[in-house]
Amino acid sequence: MDKIMGRSDDMIILRGVNVFPSQIEELICKDDRFAPQFQIVLTRDGPLDRMTVRVEANPASAGAFDRAACSRDLSHRIKSIIGISAVVEMLDPDTVERSLTGKVKRVRDLRPKE
Repeated sequence: MDKIMGRSDDMIILRGVNVFPSQIEELICKDDRFAPQFQIVLTRDGPLDRMTVRVEANPASAGAFDRAACSRDLSHRIKSIIGISAVVEMLDPDTVERSLTGKVKRVRDLRPKE
C-alpha cells in the first residue's frame, strides 16, 4: 500500500481513484506557465463523474504561449501520473473565484447528492 499523499479529508474519489488536490497542485507548480491558483470542479456527465481543473495563467507570461497546448499538456500529465482524465481550463490571472479572505476553495463538488 502506498503512503497517503495528502490530507485524507481533502481526498476526492473519482471513478474509483483516490485523488488529493495536493497532487494536482504539485503538477501545476512544476510548470511556470501556470500560477499556483487553481480550482477542481466535479460534475456528473450521465453516469460518469467528470473533473475540470480551472487554473490561472502565470501573470508574468500570460500571453507568451498557446493556452490550448498548455491545457493539453497538464491534462496529459494528470492522466499519466494520477490516472484520471481531467478537462483543464486555463484562465486569465485573478480569475479563479476566491472567498472574502482571498483564499481559493480548491474543490467544488457539483455532483448531485444521491
